[in-house]
Amino acid sequence: MKFAPTLRAAALCTAVALLPATTAGFAQVEGRASPEFAKLFATYQRIKASYVDPVDDETLIRGAIDGMLASLDPHSAYLDGTALERLNTMIDGNYQGLGISVQMDEGAVKVVSPFKGSPADAAGIKAGDFITHIDGKLIYGLDLDEAVAQMRGPAGSAIELTIFRPGRDDPFEVSVTRGVIELEPVTHELLDGNIGHISVNEFSADVGSDVRDALAALRTEATGRLNGIVLDLRRNPGGALDEAVALSDLFLADGQIVSQRGRSRRDTIYYDAESVYRGDVAEGLPIIVLIDEGSASASEIVAGALQDHHRALVMGERSFGKGSVQTLLPLTRDTALKLTTARYYTPSGRSVQEGGIEPDIRVPQLSDPDAARRQRYALRESDLRGHLVGEVGREDEALERDRMDDPRFQLTAAQLEEQGIDDFQLDYAARTLRRTAGRGVASR
Repeated sequence: MKFAPTLRAAALCTAVALLPATTAGFAQVEGRASPEFAKLFATYQRIKASYVDPVDDETLIRGAIDGMLASLDPHSAYLDGTALERLNTMIDGNYQGLGISVQMDEGAVKVVSPFKGSPADAAGIKAGDFITHIDGKLIYGLDLDEAVAQMRGPAGSAIELTIFRPGRDDPFEVSVTRGVIELEPVTHELLDGNIGHISVNEFSADVGSDVRDALAALRTEATGRLNGIVLDLRRNPGGALDEAVALSDLFLADGQIVSQRGRSRRDTIYYDAESVYRGDVAEGLPIIVLIDEGSASASEIVAGALQDHHRALVMGERSFGKGSVQTLLPLTRDTALKLTTARYYTPSGRSVQEGGIEPDIRVPQLSDPDAARRQRYALRESDLRGHLVGEVGREDEALERDRMDDPRFQLTAAQLEEQGIDDFQLDYAARTLRRTAGRGVASR
């Protein structure tokens, strides 16, 4: 996601200001407004005059604004002081709570992804879960900000969530102890066979340089030369566009990384590899990118760029499909619009919106006993009510080509556990790189 004030902020501020807080203001606007705006004014008047209880202007105007934005797409929103502060806190990656990314789905709170290493992740919360109750209290129908506020709380305090998981017959309770969420954007480890595993958990500031440092550390830790890199973008809900470009630039010497296109030509921007790091910092090492249904936005930009340039092999499950740009447009000192202003496109011109990134090799997470059932009900952008339509329609079935010829795909979670494999997707990627060591770049 891209959050940056633009010159259009002033124009949008003027447009929103056309929703006045007084009858005199409406009368002044009505004469030059469209018939549709006159309907809004007439509705306002009738409510003020005839509703069973008195209603203040603030409530009605906020409802009108929320209604306008809700008619657009699920990522556009009006942010007041509390919501704006929460957004900034999330971007900073330091707050107290559960550590999950959630989305409203038909009035229900649905988990997009738990952050790696967070209290929610440790408690077993999974992408696609519905949170129906908090401490026994039904939260269906609440505003998303209200639900999130109830999940936040001081570190060390416990909260009980009632979870409905598609594929299971009955809801179940999970107790989670809130913690201080200080997300590590980048972590790394050296796997057997001198395979480097770099996890990018979010796209906050300096992710590009953090990955470069992780690669340097892995080279130091390796006994001899590295034989490959697994770039892990699973459960990464996205973040700053600039950091997605910086990360892609690490492994691409030239060529386009991503483009964004809006309503007018001035909204079209191309981002190219600038060889800031003097070419491919991995020096041609084979790369496998891991993605899943929780990989969204900036994660999809990186996966799509490396896939289109044949610089990496993409494995895992089809990504979330959030191919839209959100821009933060300030209105007043403590209010702003988070507005969808453009779509992302991969170097080959594919729209990420709805369809997401399809892996070159689909690798299910066999280590998770619920994986098969959860995949049938996995939450993606195309499942969100009012989602922005991609410019190229593709059927889900066509995007889920299975590559099940490998006999290891027939193993059960219990059998993998007996073999000491707790992450089948990562193990499969590492084994693939060990087999191809010395044969050149892993590509399609």
